[in-house]
Amino acid sequence: MLIAKADEICIEIHETYPKQTYRNRCEIYSANGKLSLTIPVVKVEGNHTKTLDIAISDHQNWQIIHWRAIESAYAKSPYFLYYSDELKPFFEVPASNLIRFNTLLLEKLMEIVGLYKIVNFTGKYERNAVGKQDFREMMTPRKPFSMFGFKPYHQVFEYRNGFLPGLSIIDLLFNAGPETLQILLDT
Repeated sequence: MLIAKADEICIEIHETYPKQTYRNRCEIYSANGKLSLTIPVVKVEGNHTKTLDIAISDHQNWQIIHWRAIESAYAKSPYFLYYSDELKPFFEVPASNLIRFNTLLLEKLMEIVGLYKIVNFTGKYERNAVGKQDFREMMTPRKPFSMFGFKPYHQVFEYRNGFLPGLSIIDLLFNAGPETLQILLDT
């Protein structure tokens, strides 16, 4: 939603990598409610590693586990079969750098949705992003998404737990298909 409405997209890559954020995770709607999918990472320079340098751990089969969870959660959604072939390769080809993986996935999702924006990266760390909207601290799993006022849409498991806001865009994409961009802009 924020990216859809933004004039400019600038991703912070020079900060010291903060734990427990959405930089390496997303949440989907499974049969049992909200499910967090976390990419295992390696801080190559310990606690002083910049986000730019965060490596993806190859010690776990996270891509297989994530794709199986996505299939299980969305196989019965209206648009899973339509979009799954475009997203599945992200969970088959080995990935080594978190920023590279996230950027390629973000660009693919924007292409699918029909959102044509350029993704920029910071050139250096700025504690206060003067003259820009800064969402770095607002978007964490510890803070509720209620402040964003998500427009409800049909979700596969809504009948069990009601509408769950703030999930990965794949939830919206698999459930709303070609209406995804309009829902993002209307929210």
